[in-house]
Amino acid sequence: MGRALGGSQELRSLLEHSLEKLEAHLGIIRGAVFLADASVEGGELQVAAALGLTKDGLRARYQAGEGIIGRVVESGRPVIVPATGREPLLMNKAFQRRRTSIPEASFVAVPIVVDRKPVGALAADFPPTGRDLEQDAHFLGVVATMMAQAIRAQARIEDEHNRLLTENKSLRSELEDRYDLSNIVGTSRPMRQVYEQIAQVAPTSTTALIRGESGTGKELIAHAIHYNSPRAQKPFVKVSCAALPDTLIESELFGYERGAFTGADTRKRGRFEMAHGGTLFLDEVGELNLSTQVKLLRVLQEGEFERLGGTETLKVDVRLITATNRNLEAAMAERQFREDLYYRLNVFSIFVPPLRDRKPDVMLLADHFLLKYARKHNKRIRRIATPAIDMLMSYHWPGNVRELENTLERAVLTGDGQVIHGHHLPPALQTAEASGTSMQSSLADAVQQYEKDLIVDALKSARGNRARAARLLGTTERIMGYKVLKYGIEPRRFHGPPVTQAPRWKASRAAAATR
Repeated sequence: MGRALGGSQELRSLLEHSLEKLEAHLGIIRGAVFLADASVEGGELQVAAALGLTKDGLRARYQAGEGIIGRVVESGRPVIVPATGREPLLMNKAFQRRRTSIPEASFVAVPIVVDRKPVGALAADFPPTGRDLEQDAHFLGVVATMMAQAIRAQARIEDEHNRLLTENKSLRSELEDRYDLSNIVGTSRPMRQVYEQIAQVAPTSTTALIRGESGTGKELIAHAIHYNSPRAQKPFVKVSCAALPDTLIESELFGYERGAFTGADTRKRGRFEMAHGGTLFLDEVGELNLSTQVKLLRVLQEGEFERLGGTETLKVDVRLITATNRNLEAAMAERQFREDLYYRLNVFSIFVPPLRDRKPDVMLLADHFLLKYARKHNKRIRRIATPAIDMLMSYHWPGNVRELENTLERAVLTGDGQVIHGHHLPPALQTAEASGTSMQSSLADAVQQYEKDLIVDALKSARGNRARAARLLGTTERIMGYKVLKYGIEPRRFHGPPVTQAPRWKASRAAAATR
């Protein structure tokens, strides 16, 4: 019985197997397991597994306290009926309609208890002659206890399965929200063209090629295409072609059979199989070797391939999105990239502009990353000071958006107040050679400009109140008044809401929502 109930099949199969064991070794004529239906109010008892019952018997239902089965579950105690033909409580129920070849039988029913609560019953008919029904009832009680353990284990498996399904739906919904088009930051004209192209290609199954420099966000564009497509509920599988050596890339993409090479102890599914029905994203596709390019071309043309070391032809339904920062035209001229594969990949091309070509987006991205990392590192930083803004806008950003993100995270970590200042930025942004902003003024003029920026920044925070601005800078109101006159600053310009209460990131989010 332990082996019969310890398998990995579904619960109904386990219970039916156990009834067959009872028939073979205990000699029961008929048997059934009744379990409460949790979906029905009152927990109506119905047949979960049966042996030897008629069709009418399989449809039998009991309420709590109804008939012998209902009383066994209600009381939690076994019941023995020496002669079933003279027991009125068995009428019109599962064990009442017997086969004509069995004129009489003895009946035993025992409760199935899970966590001290009866949830069902195990019932069986025995031949009426020469049996110790008390001993049979005791043995069925042991079997019912083992069934209860199997029921508890199955319930835990179902709960875990439902929990994983719920978690999967939640994570998928979170991914869809994260990679929604409205969450891509940028309102410049080049980015608006990118949004239009994403909206055009996403609803289709067309192969897309995303081109652009490293760090421009090509993977983010690929995510946006997938999660705004009809395949959004299917897998999104990513492969970095540049991160895998030539000897492994083919086995990663197409899988391999056992014994295909040394160390291949089991069969392995490739990324194409894993992405079946969904999207496969090949990052840095220009780094693929020529032999892998041939197999990739066949998959694109025929939708089929063989695992490494195998002969079985597998068919897949996969949408392919690729990305590269290489000049594929030059690679074709050097015979490093197949021309026919290029034309298969370049069906719909999207060019992601470098950050230096979308200067209006620099501050939108900076405010977005400022908010993101201030929350992540539990900082109270609200905004970026004017000199720091000038430094961000003057820099040429060779590392594109990735470099800007890293810069803002560093600034948040090193910041000790509510404002990001110029000295919080990396040294590369603070030198004329790195940023391309050579000095055009004298030291005295530069010092005066810096002093003016500090005063303007303090007046913004103080809403034009010179006394409060003086306290913020640690000076007197008289000196503040003198400096205001010297630099021709009008404090009345700053009488609106304080800048610290309306950080720049809110404007960026409003712009993104409007878009």
